[in-house]
Amino acid sequence: MLGMDPRPDLVPGADGLARPVWAATDPLLRAYYDTEWGLPVRDERGLYERICLEGFQAGLSWATILRKRPAFRAAFADFDPDVVAGFGDSDVDRLLADAGIVRHRGKIEATVGNARATVALRAEGGLPGLVWSFRPAATPRPRTAAEVPTRSAESEALSRALRARGFRFVGPTTMYALMEAVGIVDTHLVGSHRRGSSGVWPEPDGRA
Repeated sequence: MLGMDPRPDLVPGADGLARPVWAATDPLLRAYYDTEWGLPVRDERGLYERICLEGFQAGLSWATILRKRPAFRAAFADFDPDVVAGFGDSDVDRLLADAGIVRHRGKIEATVGNARATVALRAEGGLPGLVWSFRPAATPRPRTAAEVPTRSAESEALSRALRARGFRFVGPTTMYALMEAVGIVDTHLVGSHRRGSSGVWPEPDGRA
């Protein structure tokens, strides 16, 4: 309809920059959106951390996980896979008593198991190579939040590949969220100041 705002899910900030509703008000989420979300992550430790945090997020808000991220990093040796792979039952008990993190036995045990799986994957070329091999041929170009996918054929395939190698809490929806967060797909809304900013998916008009 003539005159209707074509970007109803984008909110202009006081700085004049357009952001999605979820990143428009909370300062922590706004900073995460502006400086981190959607930028490429290609190192082993970074991807291991994000896989684990996406798993912890299941059933919770991402803001909760972001606020607890410093405590998560302290609890899990800054997500060093070699260190976490050596955690035993006493470490799990210690983490279950740590009020700074999400105290969920299954997710804590999965983080330890995922570290061991990450170390084992080095024999196949490593976690980054595996995760990035599921980059699709094209990325979505959503104009509204309703158009942002929650899973894809690639996230389903990535989920299967990781599960086959011993990873847990890596369902297709969780893996799509991972792919968004680390730049494998770009689901910034068209018109957002971050659209095309990762360098992985330049906009059709040539904007980086």
